[in-house]
Amino acid sequence: MKNLVICSLLLLFISCSENKNTSPSETAKIVAKSFFSKDESVLKKHTTPEGYSSLVTVQNMIPDSDKEIEVEILDEAIDGEIAWVKYSSTYDGKSGIFKLVKENGQWKVTNKGPR
Repeated sequence: MKNLVICSLLLLFISCSENKNTSPSETAKIVAKSFFSKDESVLKKHTTPEGYSSLVTVQNMIPDSDKEIEVEILDEAIDGEIAWVKYSSTYDGKSGIFKLVKENGQWKVTNKGPR
């Protein structure tokens, strides 16, 4: 009985730690924060391979920041499996736009740039 309880708790823990389905805005916020804080593992998890490569190239050109970066979502447009999210950050005060695609049920950033 004790083993059954332990196994049940373990399965519950694993299922709760799985990726949840995040909205395009939530994904964009995660990507922007991980981009500016240079957290490449989080960045890679929420981007397509092309998006990751592009963002890391740009990321290597920006200076490190030790301040907490805040990201605000300004707008979101979803058209089927594609979304565009406009955001601003406290890193530089500028706004940006991410293009996202749905991959295996998860939204991922594929591009940064104008719509």
